[in-house]
Amino acid sequence: MKSVKSWLERKLFLKVNATKTKVVRPTKSNFLGFTFWKTGQNWQAKPAGDCKAKLYDKIRTLLSRKKAAAMPLSLVFTKVNQVARGWINYFKIGGMKVFLTKFSQWLRHKIRVVIIKQWKLPRRIYTNLMRINKALKCNFSDEDIHKTANTRLGWYKRSTGNVINFLLSPKVLGIKKADRPGLVDP
Repeated sequence: MKSVKSWLERKLFLKVNATKTKVVRPTKSNFLGFTFWKTGQNWQAKPAGDCKAKLYDKIRTLLSRKKAAAMPLSLVFTKVNQVARGWINYFKIGGMKVFLTKFSQWLRHKIRVVIIKQWKLPRRIYTNLMRINKALKCNFSDEDIHKTANTRLGWYKRSTGNVINFLLSPKVLGIKKADRPGLVDP
């Protein structure tokens, strides 16, 4: 550290802040939200773990059931799309394919919870799921949709079922309506 500091100050005429500066391996470093890993001969960047956690926290606060169920779905989708697009555009030079697949699954699950919570009543859940079932020409029976609408499971557990996962698929969530943008698939 001493030799690097003296070289930077002597040769490059830079001031080094000793409290912020450290000498570490690239895999242990964190620079502007990126950390680094080696693939063969090349070094590549990826988002740091704390940045991923901040993204999850930001989306979690946007999609908290109390707040998101009270807002129109168009506003929820707009805010979520802005956060996701901004984060992805900042970290697009880094490798994050595996993280984004897990994140997009989690995001769609949270969106499904908000949608089901907005429908609220079992009768409304049933009619909306039947409407989507007919529009998509899916082969879910009346009984399957009735079971899903009238289950005693909580909102989060209810949204893991096959019927809701299939009817509120990424394709359906990505459809733009009159005032509502489609959900961006990260």
